Amino acid sequence: MWRSCLLFGTVLWLAGALPCYGFVAYVSNEKGNTVSVIDTDKWAVIKTIKVGQRPRGIEFTRDGKFVLVAVGDDDTIQMIDTATQEVADTLPSGPDPELFVQDKAGKILYVANENDNTVTLIDLERRARMGDLQVGVEPEGMAISPDGKILINTSETTNMAHFIDTEMRQIVANVLVDSRPRFAEFKSDGSELWVSSEIGGTVSVIDPVKHVVTTKITFEIPGLRQEAIQPVGISIAADDKTAFVALGPANRVAVVDVAGHKVIKYLLVGQRVWHMAFTPDQKYLLVTNGISNDVSVIDVAALKVIKTIQVGELPWGITIAKQ
Repeated sequence: MWRSCLLFGTVLWLAGALPCYGFVAYVSNEKGNTVSVIDTDKWAVIKTIKVGQRPRGIEFTRDGKFVLVAVGDDDTIQMIDTATQEVADTLPSGPDPELFVQDKAGKILYVANENDNTVTLIDLERRARMGDLQVGVEPEGMAISPDGKILINTSETTNMAHFIDTEMRQIVANVLVDSRPRFAEFKSDGSELWVSSEIGGTVSVIDPVKHVVTTKITFEIPGLRQEAIQPVGISIAADDKTAFVALGPANRVAVVDVAGHKVIKYLLVGQRVWHMAFTPDQKYLLVTNGISNDVSVIDVAALKVIKTIQVGELPWGITIAKQ
């Protein structure tokens, strides 16, 4: 059986035995000031894109036409055109943008600006700044509820998760978590919000209706000091059964049973693991390893690291989509 694949405008005819997924990953290299483009069929870097200073947060737009990159030292969001794989435009953020999230329609971008304690709202169609929301000190983590009604921002120094009503555009609740919250992730059914605390060494599970911490997930790795276990990135599978937590300098990704909130396995990856992203089919999870300058590929079904891909200097964020 033969079939065709369209990749970057070129039609390729392949034998049926050959997969044709066309997934592409973009990795922000914080110190290298580049974005590495990975072909997930080849598990190889196919291009390196020069961007601004200190790229971190990175995400495809909802329509897949652009990859947005927060370049913190340039105080802006750059737009990479996925057709040309070159920087095409910039968006106006506040000082030192780090992480961001889009609304469900892909029309508004919410950006955490680490240096002025605000979240900037950007109109993606007009590419114009809409205003700012005052939050806690050193905002970083950003998430939006599945119904799009609640925006979450975590503030590293205030140690809180801020619940923001997206219609009223104001904070409606603050939840105290452990020290230095870095990332927030909703379950796909919206029943729980998970927040990682890097220095606290925990993941707080929050009831998003009652605005209370219902439990905390802790981590223990034989032979490692507790202070070396620093949770950062979180990825929860679409079926809400399994979650993965990047543990920073512990060089591990924790596999967590979502229902029981218990760690079931630790996977050894590269050095100083930061953030993660699933391939769209959820078969693989790619994780960025800052100090070893590489990306680890995890087979989700087998819960096994199957590949390491060398990228740029100090890889930080990652986003994946079908091309």
